Order: sequence, then structure tokens, then C-alpha cells
Amino acid sequence: MAPGPDATLQSQREIQREQDARDAAAPQGAGTADASEQAVQAGARPHPVQLPAQHLEKPGLEADLQLRPQFLAPDYRGSGKLEGFAALVTGADSGIGRAVAVLFAREGADVAVAFHSSVRDAEETRRCVEAEGRRCLLLQGDVKDRAWCDAAVAQTVAEFGRLDVLVNNAAFQEHAKDLADLDDRRIFETLDTNIGGYLRMARAALPHLKSGSSIINTGSVTGLQGSKHLIDYAATKGAIHALTKSLASNLIDRGIRVNAVAPGPVWTPLNPADKAADDVAKFGRDTDMKRVAQPEELSPAYVFLASPVCSGYITGIVLPITGSVGAI
Repeated sequence: MAPGPDATLQSQREIQREQDARDAAAPQGAGTADASEQAVQAGARPHPVQLPAQHLEKPGLEADLQLRPQFLAPDYRGSGKLEGFAALVTGADSGIGRAVAVLFAREGADVAVAFHSSVRDAEETRRCVEAEGRRCLLLQGDVKDRAWCDAAVAQTVAEFGRLDVLVNNAAFQEHAKDLADLDDRRIFETLDTNIGGYLRMARAALPHLKSGSSIINTGSVTGLQGSKHLIDYAATKGAIHALTKSLASNLIDRGIRVNAVAPGPVWTPLNPADKAADDVAKFGRDTDMKRVAQPEELSPAYVFLASPVCSGYITGIVLPITGSVGAI
């Protein structure tokens, strides 16, 4: 039987404390990246370049970030691309998941917001979804728990009468400088959350999906390029990319599309709840655009992949949004 949310959160915080102690004992590296190097602003509005040197306790509350992520996409105009749809988004209390939930609602979808433990953040996501004029259902639980995954889908269908889009987005991440630091508990937490959770949610959702429905998985640039300090996390993201292509092939005859988005560095609570404060301050500066992305720069891609009118002929792709040239 899978542990409940409280036990999972306690385990994740213990993993974080152990890594924080290793980091504190290690020699300190160079300072923050040169802020004088001009970052690229090519979107509808400017996005922050300077990030606070802030480290959060897991799971990391968006409400506690000194610099609030930009997720509302005020220049994005909805046009009914998901009118009448129902979507379930895991890890939607904050970060990319919250931004996706908001734009799905703006495009006409009711949204089930699945989250693990950040109740305050989840309530804010619900407020934002309802401000778009759509219904929102909060679902608290652990994607490592098969029974909860099944129940989350059942509650979504009971509330909205249908399920058209599943977004697998929930993730656990904790860096490590050496492979020896990855004990079995830590490996299990990462793999069973990041890839096991995706498989369980897809399995639960599948009986309710029909032709024109879709599954969208959140991968990562680390799954494309690897990461020397995120060995287990990068491995799960590579597995998610393979899962996306495999499930797309499996479901294509049923008219159900499966795609993935592979973000580069994005300003969400995930990284301040992992990296040391000094590393957070220079997060994203090594991209070609020399800055971190904001969640609202990712969410339109999920709308594109969810909408049959936009991507009805697209399945099995991994779409890199990395701020750099030559991501794949």
C-alpha cells in the first residue's frame, strides 16, 4: 500500500535535509552569473532576469517565493479551443501546472487540479480558474497511490461528466553531486512519483478518453541532454519521453493523442525547493536566452497540444521549450 501524502512529504523533506547538509559541508563554488550579460526578451511582455537567492522547504509553496512566477499570461486571448472540455492536471497547485490550468479554463475547459500537499497554493489556482468563468475541482493526494489515482479520475468524471485531457505534471526533484548519495529510498521516491505516477494516471484516465482526447506529459530538457547533478530525475524524464512515444503508438488507432512538453529552466517552486540559494540566484542564466522561463511561457504549448483544432495531426512528439538553440 502506498504511503499517504503526509508520509510522502515527511520522506521528501528528510531527503532534502540530508542533501542540504551535504551541500553545506562541500566547498563553495563561484558566485552568481554575470548579470550584465543581456537576457533575451522575445515575448509579449518582459520577464524577470534577476532571481532571489532563496531556498524553500519541500514541497515549496509558490506563495512563499520572493519573486512570484508570472502565470496569468495577460496578453493571451482565449478563443474556445477547449470549449466544453474537462481536463485533469496533476501538480497543478503551482508552477507550470497552475499556468496550464488557467489557460485551459480561458479556452473553455473545466479543470480538476490534482495536488499533493500545498493546499494554500491549490486554493489560489482554483480562484484563478474560477475567475476565468470555469469550474474547478481540487483533488489532494499522492500519484504513488493507485487507489488515489483511480479515485481522482472517477471524481473528475463524476463532477464534470467527462474527461478529455490528462496532463501528467507532478514531479519530485532533489539534486545530488554523487551517485553514492542516491539511496534506495531516494531512487524510489523519484522514479515512483515521476514515471510511476504518470503511468498510473494514464491507466486510470484511459477508459474515459475518446477519439479527440489527449494526454500531455511534462518531460524536461534533462531528459534530452542528461544532468550531472539530477541523475535520477533526468532518468525519469527520459523515460517520460519514451512513454509518450510508446503510448502514442499504442493509442493512435483510438484517436487519442499523446504528446510531451520538455521545458528548460522555469521559475517554479520546484527548483528553490531543491537548489541551494546561491544556485537559485543564477538559475537559467546558462541558456541561450540567459534567463529562466516563466510558467506563462510554457502553458500555451499545452493548449496547442490539447486542442484538436490545433494539433489533431500531432502525436508522439516531445516539444522542447528550453530557451536555447539545438535542444534536440
